[in-house]
Amino acid sequence: MSASHDHDHDHRHDDHEALVVEDDAGNLEGQIVIDALQSVLIARGLLTAPEVTREIQKLESPGIHLGARIVAKAWTDPDYKARLLENGKSAIEEIGIPVGEAQIVVVENTPTVHNLITCTLCSCYPRSILGQPPSWYISKAYRARTVREPRKVLAEFGTALAEDVDLIVHDSNADMRYLVLPEPPQDTGDRTPADLEPLVTRDRLIGVTR
Repeated sequence: MSASHDHDHDHRHDDHEALVVEDDAGNLEGQIVIDALQSVLIARGLLTAPEVTREIQKLESPGIHLGARIVAKAWTDPDYKARLLENGKSAIEEIGIPVGEAQIVVVENTPTVHNLITCTLCSCYPRSILGQPPSWYISKAYRARTVREPRKVLAEFGTALAEDVDLIVHDSNADMRYLVLPEPPQDTGDRTPADLEPLVTRDRLIGVTR
């Protein structure tokens, strides 16, 4: 496995109260209750799992459409993609999306490289683009395991990486947030940005899925 990590514990992280209550073992009390309720509703046919996922993403990431717009633009405009990879914040603001973070670093997935985003100390996240982070992103388990055993974490999200794919874990901080540019579909040239935007999910922008 090839994994690198641009970890810097001297950086300053957001000053904020903990958003999630978890015990010493890293169990999220609220998540346990939610999972139990979701299981009951699905078992009784009142909801389906995809419906639940869509609603959770809508609530937790109200700005996901902004990330999709950025990616679709990069997939269809090579010049814009080059500017996005060179200076993420500037290129994102160029298409009318305000960026609240000091800097956005866009990292590109390729057939031989996969990028995974985390924040080992707290919950630094590109909130002005993606909205609030999902609860698992700020959990103690995710923050620790993305550094210790990132391929196992990806496997739990259904992402199986070949051994010859380099996995790079990026540790966010208050001054620098990361965004993944996923690989485009093979038929990108035949599609418009509006057609491509639905293919971009929050999990692809964080790198837990490809």
